[in-house]
Amino acid sequence: MSKSNWRHICALADIPLLGARRVQRARGPDVALFRVAGDRVYALLDRCPHKGGPLSQGLVFGEAVACPLHGWTIALDSGQALAPDEGCAARFEVRVEAGEVYLDQAQLDSQGLEFQPLRAGPCHA
Repeated sequence: MSKSNWRHICALADIPLLGARRVQRARGPDVALFRVAGDRVYALLDRCPHKGGPLSQGLVFGEAVACPLHGWTIALDSGQALAPDEGCAARFEVRVEAGEVYLDQAQLDSQGLEFQPLRAGPCHA
């Protein structure tokens, strides 16, 4: 994928360690960026697959986030709800280069525009 497909979002330091930052899109639900140990960054649709709770306001621990509404645990690397819960939050590709965070513009333009809670089944990359 060419560098021109990547949109600069923010500096890595703008995302709190074990925290999140919300990214607004022109249309569709927002995207949540999560920073975990080792400065790894993940991006998910900012909606829990259960009832649409804002994942960006959840508690980040390890490689997961707990939805602030009902406590569902969502894996950051896949968007998959952890058992016993089922569902998936859309995942976005992230690039971190020289302390700057980028998202794939094509995914921002197209993925997760029509959020539907309780989308059961495995996550699709």
